[in-house]
Amino acid sequence: MTDAKKNEDKIKNSTPKNLMVPMLLLSLRSWDLHGYKLIEQLTKYGFTSIDQGNVYRTLRQLEKDNMVRSSWDTSTGGPAKRIYSLTDAGEDYLKVWADSLQQYQSIVDQFFSMYTSMMTNPFMDRSKDNKE
Repeated sequence: MTDAKKNEDKIKNSTPKNLMVPMLLLSLRSWDLHGYKLIEQLTKYGFTSIDQGNVYRTLRQLEKDNMVRSSWDTSTGGPAKRIYSLTDAGEDYLKVWADSLQQYQSIVDQFFSMYTSMMTNPFMDRSKDNKE
């Protein structure tokens, strides 16, 4: 495998782990869910490689930080499941995340605008300069 391919794979599979937090909180805003369902939601949101242990550690930390609360659901057959729900503090924290991500989105939009412009304008293509 070439270095370029390794770097490409590394970038594609490196969704910032801290983005898991707002996605978990957003999922819990609409539903009370157990861990496995939250992991399914993360997959639907586009997380390509999910460390289940990390998800549960994150949920426990969010609970310690009073962003989520949990309770045991014993109403169904089989083993009890820990059900997570969003707290008011978690709702507030989600709003902070949304504001921050909105600012970040504008930076990303600017990047793609510049990148697209450079890729479609041959006069701005510096790769030709590097061949001389």
